[in-house]
Amino acid sequence: MRVSNLTVINAIREPPRVYRRVKHSKGEPYDEETTHPRYPAELRERGVRLCRENRVNCSSGSAAYKAIAPKLGCSRYSLRVWCQQAERDEGQRTGLTTEEKDRIKDLERENKELRQANEILKKASAYFAPALIAASGDCRAMGRSSTARSANDLLH
Repeated sequence: MRVSNLTVINAIREPPRVYRRVKHSKGEPYDEETTHPRYPAELRERGVRLCRENRVNCSSGSAAYKAIAPKLGCSRYSLRVWCQQAERDEGQRTGLTTEEKDRIKDLERENKELRQANEILKKASAYFAPALIAASGDCRAMGRSSTARSANDLLH
């Protein structure tokens, strides 16, 4: 099988991609259509730099994205998002910076773990509570008066 020179050159220029999976609802299987490429940080930084350098040559930011994105092997929408996030990180645009987004993500993960641990502790306390009450001999917890003479005397 013969491979043309053009194919070899395109294969060399193609940036390495790592695919990430998109979250699905429970029970929905993953397939190739629902994966999106995760571009390396170097490629994103290069794209932002090229957009900034070439924005003066283009009539609008959209035209710059259209011109540069095919050269990088990404969509113009991805390039636009990268440029906007870089502007947020530098304080030129309002919104959450990358560090703030990462911090929120970490706090949400920690919150989820704590909620799960709390739920486990609630279930464990409900399971062990009857045995602990019976072992302590606490009359009020058992529903009897502290002055009850027998087990048949109830709380008034």
